[in-house]
Amino acid sequence: MKHSRRGTLSALSAALCATLAFAAASHSHWDRIPDKDHLRVNPLAAHPEAAAAGALVFRDHCAQCHKADARGDGHKRPSLHNENLRAATDGDVEWFLRQGDLAHGMPSWSSLPSEQRWQLVAYLKSIQ
Repeated sequence: MKHSRRGTLSALSAALCATLAFAAASHSHWDRIPDKDHLRVNPLAAHPEAAAAGALVFRDHCAQCHKADARGDGHKRPSLHNENLRAATDGDVEWFLRQGDLAHGMPSWSSLPSEQRWQLVAYLKSIQ
């Protein structure tokens, strides 16, 4: 009976560790955003044309992976209609665009001019 209980506890412990590791890994890129970036506000937020310009940036740089409707492919290329983007601040999204996440196939868009990144943020927020 003692060996069976130990085996069960070991299995539960391993499952809990795996679950926690998966949860930590699945949100790690959002958790790394520095406070100074998290608090940034889109300087183009008051400009209605920014989202339309961002749609063009999206078409030219993002649609090849995330599809024209930003719904992705359901596999490696995620939908951009999701809770992470709805909950993210403008600064979070702009930081993520600059940093990318190569481990998950997302390139850095730091080479895009700052104005285009902010236009893209306006567009992504507008489709949520």
